Amino acid sequence: MFLFWGIPPSLLSVDLLPLDFLSQVLPAGGNKPLSDVHMVQSQGARGLQLAGSQEALSFSASQLFTNCDYFPSEFSIVVTLKTPRLSNKRNEYILSLVEEESDRLLIGLRVSQERLHFLFQGPMGRKCITFRAVQLADNHWHTLVLAITGRYATLTVDCGRALEVCEQPFPSDLCTLNSRFYIGSRRRWKGLFSGLLRQLVLLPGSDATSRVCPSSYPRLSVLSVPQVLLTMPLIPTGNHVVPLYPYEAEVQVTLGSQPPCSKAEQGKLWFDTLKKGLCSKRRLDYVEDYQDLYTNSETFDVEVFHIPSQGLFAATANKAAQPGSGIYKWVDGKFKLYQNITTYEARAWKYFTVGSKMFLAVANFKGQPGREREESMIYRWNSRKLKFLLYQTLETHCAQDWEAFTIQEEHFLVVANHRQGDNHNIDSVIYRWNPGTKVFEVNQTIGTSGAYDWEFFSVGPYQFLVVANTLNGTSTNINSTIYIWLGGTFRPFQSIKTVGATDWEMFQIGNRYFLAVANGQMLNNRGPSLYTINSTIYELNMMTQTFIKFQDILTNSAVDWEFFSVGEDKFLVVANSHDGASFSLNSVIYRWQGYEGFVPVHKLPTTGCTDWEYFNTTEGSFLIYSSATSPLSKVFKLNTY
Repeated sequence: MFLFWGIPPSLLSVDLLPLDFLSQVLPAGGNKPLSDVHMVQSQGARGLQLAGSQEALSFSASQLFTNCDYFPSEFSIVVTLKTPRLSNKRNEYILSLVEEESDRLLIGLRVSQERLHFLFQGPMGRKCITFRAVQLADNHWHTLVLAITGRYATLTVDCGRALEVCEQPFPSDLCTLNSRFYIGSRRRWKGLFSGLLRQLVLLPGSDATSRVCPSSYPRLSVLSVPQVLLTMPLIPTGNHVVPLYPYEAEVQVTLGSQPPCSKAEQGKLWFDTLKKGLCSKRRLDYVEDYQDLYTNSETFDVEVFHIPSQGLFAATANKAAQPGSGIYKWVDGKFKLYQNITTYEARAWKYFTVGSKMFLAVANFKGQPGREREESMIYRWNSRKLKFLLYQTLETHCAQDWEAFTIQEEHFLVVANHRQGDNHNIDSVIYRWNPGTKVFEVNQTIGTSGAYDWEFFSVGPYQFLVVANTLNGTSTNINSTIYIWLGGTFRPFQSIKTVGATDWEMFQIGNRYFLAVANGQMLNNRGPSLYTINSTIYELNMMTQTFIKFQDILTNSAVDWEFFSVGEDKFLVVANSHDGASFSLNSVIYRWQGYEGFVPVHKLPTTGCTDWEYFNTTEGSFLIYSSATSPLSKVFKLNTY
């Protein structure tokens, strides 16, 4: 169907095939939708609710414009949407076409409480066509057809009377080279679409009104709807448009004893005929001691990961060089030693993939005996020998952490260099994967102060890196910095005052974005250091586009935060390591309580706790922690009801 884009714009006067934008951002072959997209059934029809990364809800214009880089001069856009009521000044984008490098808006379709706006880049600058007194934001389904022909723009809503506006002609030479379509956004935080989308189609060279109207159900008229949304509850015949049942979603109930939790049971409710109760959501009840994991030596970090066709593994970052750090495999419901790797006071592991290649990077705090320079290693999984083998060695300086991430299909690694000798104010390094040489090469250096941790995250189309700076040589009261990816490099975005920061944890609840910092200790020149201090959760303020303080939580030399979910409940667990007198402390699980923030719900006895990892298996949900003071880590099982 995309071969039609080879026709010059001046010849696009014939009817072409409709181009379904929603199908472009959904997996092919009827697979499960993206995590950024939720299917919701409302008022008798299914639609897509957009959430999370807006980059995942975009695609390059070159996917459509294969042989011609110009947008057609005559076309229709067909949309079926359900929009909640909006505040008077709020505009939400249904669709946009944005030039990637300049961020210039080429085409935009947005809705407000009583208006629909169509924006485009004309020869003299941006133009806006506005249709007034259009009631689309009323929390009901509507199908609209926007047709552009010459100087005329017409809008038809629910097959009603067409509204016509005469404006400057749409340009015949609007170039789409190096641009992207964004579904439900304008590639910015502001203006994200908050409703449901069922249909979003471009029809080149034709007014689509005659193809969708008249219709028996004009609010749900169809030109091209993704297959996953076509199933609807039975609608009665006649003039009624209310479904036979008034539910917001189809409900299927399984009777009897507890059924297996397989794919066939997902999305169903279970009615326990013995207890006469309706069960549907898991809730955390209590935490039990599940496994004592004896490690090769003291452990600073645990990395849990899954290798396709092989199963679940855990890598422990151990202090002793021999036998080194351990790789454990989940066998018969427990972790068992699988492989030993020689490391040098390893502080952290990071598992990541590059295409089909699987890697483990270790951060070595010390160098090999007899060698002047310190080195950290990258190991690659060998599918023939079924173990990790040394792949690449990189010079590091008292490395504390690795973070791996991908931006626009390019793969990166960043190391937290803690100090060089007694100098804590040194560069940490970002490496980029070179597809030609198939190794990681230096891409950028960033000045850090006793760097302890890196965290990568995305908000909409933007990518960020935040560093936990621990010590500048004299004080732990220093700034940790958030960097933003702009123009192919990371640049400072915001500095936050931290106190011996050791970890950042980014998480999202609904459409809210949070950053939690673990503060380790406060150096005091006039007395003993303070270990019982506040760690802080920050929330992204969309108006100011900065992270502001949301909640302080008293911690004891916190070294790690881990965010996880059980059912619909959200949790944070902190690794409390030391209170100035003892390493045997309670680490605490906090539950999200909305307006109240996070409240403590479980206390777990730990010794020298430095890291928490959450994971799931067929046996249930678990937490594992590492101990930096003893060769014993523990696995806890989360029991639910």
